[in-house]
Amino acid sequence: MEEMGNCRFVAKVIKEVPPSGIRRFFDMVSGNGDIISLGVGEPDYVAPWHIREACIHSLEQGETSYTSNSGLLELREEIARNYTQRQGIYYDPESEILITSGVSEALDLAIRAIVDNGDEIIVIEPTYVAYIPSIVLSGGKAISVPTFRDDEFRVNAEEIEKRITDRTKAIILNYPNNPTGATMPRENLEAVAKVAEKHDLVVITDEVYERLTYTGKHCCIATLDGMKDRTIVLNGFSKAYSMTGFRLGYILAPKPLLDAMMRIHQYTMLCAPITSQIGAIEALKYGETEVQAMINEYNRRRRLIVKGFNDIGLDCFNPGGAFYAFPSIATTDLTSNEFAERLLEEQKVVTIPGDVFGQSGAGFLRCAYAASREDIKEALERIESFINGI
Repeated sequence: MEEMGNCRFVAKVIKEVPPSGIRRFFDMVSGNGDIISLGVGEPDYVAPWHIREACIHSLEQGETSYTSNSGLLELREEIARNYTQRQGIYYDPESEILITSGVSEALDLAIRAIVDNGDEIIVIEPTYVAYIPSIVLSGGKAISVPTFRDDEFRVNAEEIEKRITDRTKAIILNYPNNPTGATMPRENLEAVAKVAEKHDLVVITDEVYERLTYTGKHCCIATLDGMKDRTIVLNGFSKAYSMTGFRLGYILAPKPLLDAMMRIHQYTMLCAPITSQIGAIEALKYGETEVQAMINEYNRRRRLIVKGFNDIGLDCFNPGGAFYAFPSIATTDLTSNEFAERLLEEQKVVTIPGDVFGQSGAGFLRCAYAASREDIKEALERIESFINGI
């Protein structure tokens, strides 16, 4: 069989989608010893025992069936209660909440449900690597809006408005942000909301890191006046509850939009795994103590890594959320890719080049501090040695 690019059986749109730049660095690590990874966007915690125990007990009780397409009603009720408690906004468990197989499926459903061929979706750079390919695979066109270190990587509503055309359908937001760790205060979101209302746009907000907020309080744009009816909220259990392998997410949206997403979900995924849903119920009911302990530990690591980068001469703004630092490597005269590849080869430290997340990330590195403090300290020492040897 020919290589994919030359194979006549492969759809043209697939050939337009590049392989993940993050995965390339994971592959490079294979077979190398003494590696310290700041590249993995995954908590270094195991899901708490009581969550795993709830899953085990459910299996022992023979709970191995399909659930409704929407997911277990008890889980949807717990999500509704949780959002009402934390954000002051109510979603009807019967008609406005859909359980998905990870936030990745939620993103795919949200985009496919609203995009017609040629529609434009605005994405904020640096951007999570899945957004643009998901838009392209749906027949849409991604329009990038850059953000900058001097603005703490917060998007400017005026820059969004400059790029709106008669084909613009939606804006994708991701705060706290992957890869920068940036957050968006309420007043900044209000400016974006006004643009969305003025031009009658949908807002898709990916909030999988919203519990990992260290400065201020996370504001969900759906809570702003007039925004619930035009906002699709994506969230999940991977980051806050260390449940990455459970592959469980959810969507909060007004009924007409949720019905459209359900139309796709019921033919492609059918339902999320029942075992994971049972674990998520346990997490929402009884997992807050572990969440707070994890947030506090990430906050300590955040301060450690940011100070460390600044001390060795790599300017790093103070991220307000997620578990990523985004230091500038401008002083080294290396590209992001050159720096990351040489750092891995010479010092065995994994980082991700910033331009994997779009051109706005050129000259930066994404460094996950979902690693122990000991590993972070050792990684910083190795990075300093690398810089001194350039």
